[in-house]
Amino acid sequence: MTNTLLAVDGNSLLHRSFHALAGSQLRTRDGRPTWAVKGALSQILGAVDRVAADAVVIGFDDAGNNQRKVAHPHYKAHRTEKPAELVSQLALAVDVFGAAGLHVVTPDGLEADDVLASAASAATTAGWHTVVCTSDRDAFALVNETTSVLRIINGGVEASPVLTPERLRILLGIDPWQYRQYAAMRGDTSDNLTGIRGIGEKTGVALLNAFGSVEAAFADVDTNGGARVAEVLGKACVKKLADPDGRAAFWQNVELMTMRTDLDLALGLGADGRGLLPVDAQVLHDALAAVEMHSLQWLAARVLASGADDAPGAVVTRPPTPARAPAVVTAAVVDVEDEDELTLF
Repeated sequence: MTNTLLAVDGNSLLHRSFHALAGSQLRTRDGRPTWAVKGALSQILGAVDRVAADAVVIGFDDAGNNQRKVAHPHYKAHRTEKPAELVSQLALAVDVFGAAGLHVVTPDGLEADDVLASAASAATTAGWHTVVCTSDRDAFALVNETTSVLRIINGGVEASPVLTPERLRILLGIDPWQYRQYAAMRGDTSDNLTGIRGIGEKTGVALLNAFGSVEAAFADVDTNGGARVAEVLGKACVKKLADPDGRAAFWQNVELMTMRTDLDLALGLGADGRGLLPVDAQVLHDALAAVEMHSLQWLAARVLASGADDAPGAVVTRPPTPARAPAVVTAAVVDVEDEDELTLF
């Protein structure tokens, strides 16, 4: 039986929970906001339970340094400053999840997406299957025979689809390996990225189905005057694909959307490796107690340490065949920084 790695987009889950649960204003007794951290942890527990994960890695963006923004200052430049309570909870989540025994990675100068892609690559090499847990459509490019995407949408973990190559083709009409070029043509308003002007989702799908790749369509325009493009997509599309500004935007988008797969995550998928479940139940209990998340302690022990005892803080040994607790469903709303949330589902 193939083992499963759950690779979690920490920023995505924190953003969703911050907006979804803001009405609760959950805080510790000393005033620290914790509602987003609790909501994200609830979703992680639900995801671990749903996919029967054997290991977990949680990626976060490097908030202080972003190589993509340095190289391309327009990247995400339109986004407003994050609320202070979101910033503090992003930092708190890193501390709490790490203290709980989960494997958390914040790569220098990079983003959570790079952690997800590198984790999937490492898992495939180790003979594992990966489930990427995120609300971001960019992860669709990672889908293959050994990697699927649990795309978190409104309704929480249990209401969210698990996308495989077959399901992604049914959903979008293209193969996963074509998704990055599809997104680069279309552009991404949530990241302030314009695409090839006049090439939308329907035209992008038709182009990729006809030519396989954007390069092949460009080649038809350059060598054949766009005869095949005109036949399939119309004469107006030839002009759009010949536009040098559109081509420059496309290739820049491809660069920005390409995730790193070579990061050393210090993720051990062998015996006693980092990220493996179960975590130490006492460590988990103490980490949640420190932020007063008492209501999650029993469930977290059942899912992450695969055991619970009537005595608070008891250390429990995970049985060979763990009994999984019911998944936690956390209501979620659209992340205001990710306009992808409004489409596809």
